[in-house]
Amino acid sequence: MDQTPKKTTIYDLAELAGTSAGTVSAVLNGNWRKRRISEKLADKVRLLADEHGYSLNMQASTLRKEKSGIIGMVVPMYDNRYFSSIAQTFERMARDAGYFPIVTCTQRDPDLELAAARTMLAYQVEYLICTGATDPDRIHDLCAPAGVPTLNLDLPGEKASSVISDNYAGAFQLTQKILAASAGTSRNSLFVGGRDTDHNTKERIRGFEDAHAEIGIEVADHQILACGYAAEKAASAIDAALQNGGVQPNLMFVNSTISLEGVVTSLRQNGRFDHDEIVIGCFDWDPFAAMLNDRIFMVRQDVDGMMGALFRLIEEGGKSGCQTIEIAPIL
Repeated sequence: MDQTPKKTTIYDLAELAGTSAGTVSAVLNGNWRKRRISEKLADKVRLLADEHGYSLNMQASTLRKEKSGIIGMVVPMYDNRYFSSIAQTFERMARDAGYFPIVTCTQRDPDLELAAARTMLAYQVEYLICTGATDPDRIHDLCAPAGVPTLNLDLPGEKASSVISDNYAGAFQLTQKILAASAGTSRNSLFVGGRDTDHNTKERIRGFEDAHAEIGIEVADHQILACGYAAEKAASAIDAALQNGGVQPNLMFVNSTISLEGVVTSLRQNGRFDHDEIVIGCFDWDPFAAMLNDRIFMVRQDVDGMMGALFRLIEEGGKSGCQTIEIAPIL
């Protein structure tokens, strides 16, 4: 007797949700608002679809007679040069490779990431690139039953190949640079920005600490201000550091150009930005920020190199298995 489990159909989901197959289809296609379907019901349908490993494309894929030629990418933000450069480079390289690219921004929101992935599946994308995704493995689990491969960019996952910057080496070298630039002064360092729960920030903190250890300086926990990426959060963290009445920081490792906006804002408001002893290293690059003064050093992530590695993985069609490729950033 055939013991293969029966695949969940759209009619099964409709019965479980207590609604019609048409309503389920509208929710999974992203058209539920136009149909005046309640958000509560839409959430229920999507949850059931996830629990039963169902995506709209599972049925559509059996009817597909030829490849769509569409390749999708989700990005967390467009708010800095790095992510906007990723989107632009992806579109250019995708067209050069014969694909039609679709890019959407998900605001670092895991629910928006999944919603975007479902819509991409409805458009029958051939690949989905997860850039800086909060939970890329969850997106992989959604796409895999539909036969759509995922690849991770910027932040790694465990279930699909990833292309990322060499965050540790870049942070180590950047910290060496700012330590050398502050030689002859009493160094009071801060690491500012990012989330200490994500891979990139953890690796950059490790590089920051090891570069200090190399010259015999131990970094204390209070010197790590992983306050998120938002400029206002970085400004608040620096305000607190400057106003605590203790030793004033004079060396800062800043985790993105967005965080750098907050750092510079705080330093200016506190009358500290023009002090010669303050040295800043930023793990990100912007040509205008680089010209603010000659005591700001920046790491530029190699977007072309990362994207080249990504499209080589696509050309290989998964033959090399699940791997993580690290691309050296440019100091």
